Amino acid sequence: MNRNSANRVILVGHIGMVPEVKTVKNDRKVSHFTVASNYRWKDPEGEYQNRTDWHRIVCWGNMAEYSRRFAKGQQLYIEGSLRTREWTDENKIKRYITEVYADMLTPLGKLKAPEEEGAEAGPNEKTGDETPF
Repeated sequence: MNRNSANRVILVGHIGMVPEVKTVKNDRKVSHFTVASNYRWKDPEGEYQNRTDWHRIVCWGNMAEYSRRFAKGQQLYIEGSLRTREWTDENKIKRYITEVYADMLTPLGKLKAPEEEGAEAGPNEKTGDETPF
């Protein structure tokens, strides 16, 4: 596990899409999915307000295979690090995205069954540095 204290994220939220697993160079597995975290507060008028933030999660190797176990709506505890990458789109505009590279995924609450059966491997492979997609 990457325990770089200068860049550490702890996130609790619900999966917004079924994790998508792909194979990249050297037969390495990578998955990505989104997680929604909710924030509720009382505004100055005493009314409750809600905000949902969406986070893109990236998993590598055995962690990518492990992510197949989770279904949309599953609540997860995630630990990892933030990574921002950039690229130039087809219109030559520079784009950026910030993602959470997960080191640990822990299901919270009742485990929801995904549509496809996942691998039995647990998360124990170091996070990769390649571009996931």
